[in-house]
Amino acid sequence: MDIGIGLPTAIPGTTRSQLLDWSRKADERGFSTLGVIDRLVYPNYEPLIALGAAAAVTQRIRLTTAILLAPLRSNSALLAKQAASLQVLSEGRLVLGLAVGARQDDFEASSIDYHKRGKQFDALLDDMIRVWSGEKRGFAGGIGPDLGRFGPPQILIGGGADAALRRVPKFGAGYIAGGGGPEAFATAAAKAREVWSQAGKPGKPRLAALGYFALGGDARERADQVLKNYYAVSGPYADRVAASALVDVEKVRGAISGYEAAGCDELILFPCNPDPSQVDQLADVVGLGAR
Repeated sequence: MDIGIGLPTAIPGTTRSQLLDWSRKADERGFSTLGVIDRLVYPNYEPLIALGAAAAVTQRIRLTTAILLAPLRSNSALLAKQAASLQVLSEGRLVLGLAVGARQDDFEASSIDYHKRGKQFDALLDDMIRVWSGEKRGFAGGIGPDLGRFGPPQILIGGGADAALRRVPKFGAGYIAGGGGPEAFATAAAKAREVWSQAGKPGKPRLAALGYFALGGDARERADQVLKNYYAVSGPYADRVAASALVDVEKVRGAISGYEAAGCDELILFPCNPDPSQVDQLADVVGLGAR
């Protein structure tokens, strides 16, 4: 199982230096991907822009939206061009985890009908794929840049509803689960494999998941502060997410074992502390490359 690490883009106050140092360290230490999560009504960095910054200071590490709230980007052609730009500039390292989102205030702030977001998502996915295929849209032809030898970014579909799982074989290369823990992942993964097989797709879907971590003497305080704030809009769920954070070596290793046993292909661990030293601490725990 690959181990990725999230960028601290959703921790208010994260600086440019922290973000870039974090990216470089993650690339050097051998993590499989740099991940970003998405909100609109929150003081976080916009995910694709943050990944663009990370792409400029890294060489090999994948860049994953885990996930991007796609229906908030109502201009599907523009989103397709943004993603294609990042795919080419990163030399093929972009993975687009996409989902509908569940926070109503994000949609109200965008003047987008929250109750139609599923249909909008389906239409957006279909249009983006057609844009990436080079379909002509105007006088100059298609919407670039030319994806050339890199091809379009890989798509992973997120979300727990049946509609989300049905999108996996239709639009994506696999499924990405939220931070519900190994047992919840195993249930969702089984459903993803089932719909994949029923659709007659060859092989198996790629399966990814995310979790939250903090290491060091103030790990529990950091996790509570960051996660209860970030998920406050979700009510009591915020306490459950905070309680599930991996705040010591044993919890990190236990989670990795649990996800691996459940058939996860990649686990992305998101930070609750923006200090780049967290990258080295996590790499040491999971046994990645030398400092």
